[in-house]
Amino acid sequence: MHTRIAVASALFLAAVCSGPESFGQGSLGAGKATAETAAAAKKFMGSLEEGQRGKLVFDIKDDAQRKRWSNLPTGIFKREGLRMGDLTAAQREGAMKVLAAALSPEGYQKVVEIVTGDEMLRNGDSGGRLMFGRDEYYISFMGQPSATEPWMIQFGGHHLALNISLAGDQGTLAPSHTGAQPSMYQFEGKTVRPLGRENDKAFALVNALDEGQRKQAVLGAQMHDLVLGPGREGQTIQPEGIKGSALTEKQRGMMLDLVSEWTSIMNESVAKAKLEDVKQHLSETWFAWSGPTENGSAAYFRVQGPTVIIEYAPQRMGANPTQHIHTIYRDPTNEYGSRWLAH
Repeated sequence: MHTRIAVASALFLAAVCSGPESFGQGSLGAGKATAETAAAAKKFMGSLEEGQRGKLVFDIKDDAQRKRWSNLPTGIFKREGLRMGDLTAAQREGAMKVLAAALSPEGYQKVVEIVTGDEMLRNGDSGGRLMFGRDEYYISFMGQPSATEPWMIQFGGHHLALNISLAGDQGTLAPSHTGAQPSMYQFEGKTVRPLGRENDKAFALVNALDEGQRKQAVLGAQMHDLVLGPGREGQTIQPEGIKGSALTEKQRGMMLDLVSEWTSIMNESVAKAKLEDVKQHLSETWFAWSGPTENGSAAYFRVQGPTVIIEYAPQRMGANPTQHIHTIYRDPTNEYGSRWLAH
């Protein structure tokens, strides 16, 4: 089993290690990163047969495809686009180079670790109805790849749904779902935690609060799943917890650092601009917690501001909820790059 997983991960990692083309390199400017991503996308399209290209590209105004994403595995949820398992090894590498160009090295690595974890579920007993593993991830484009005009990359499968909207030097990942099952596993002699930094930074923040602040931050209700997960477009949550204005400067810095674990999935220039946007609204950004505050426990948390909503929710399916995590990243002001599509 581990041999097969190693081969799968090697194929994914090959896109990052393929040379100096700067795929996913943080030093690129946002506009240049988009141009590199568009070039990678066009090269990938050139490797496909006509029928495959027809499955890959959707109209940018196709609202049904835009919202056709989920954390659920194949067998429960039907995706459209190109299935990774139906591509040749060279085509798969080309597809992953598109992602590597659009994402930061850390963001791409997170994708690899989530998919590798899902590969470990592949031998699980699901009665044949559910299908796991790297073959069950899909890629699609909305609109034509362009260095200047708006378009989207969608990539997802079980526990992963990336909606990458690009428009020249601007970009957003909202809305996107990153999850993990198992959330911690051993691979090639190392412990892998795809969402480990998200978890650890959140526990550090809640434990940095004094008693009065913690009483504000910890919710009375027990949260067991995402409130604004897949299919919840256009919905809102009443802000709860402790407001950024009630935090110290150091605590606000910790909250911003926590947010960066989601914003930094995108290439560095886009991520930097988004984090600066969140920083401008930190006093109006809320931090809410549900569950124990000892790291290693299963706890839900939420960060909610004018231009960002993040949720992290352990799942109570199975023996250990800390091993099955769902998270969501949203921007209520710019879901699917709507700000740019309106022009």
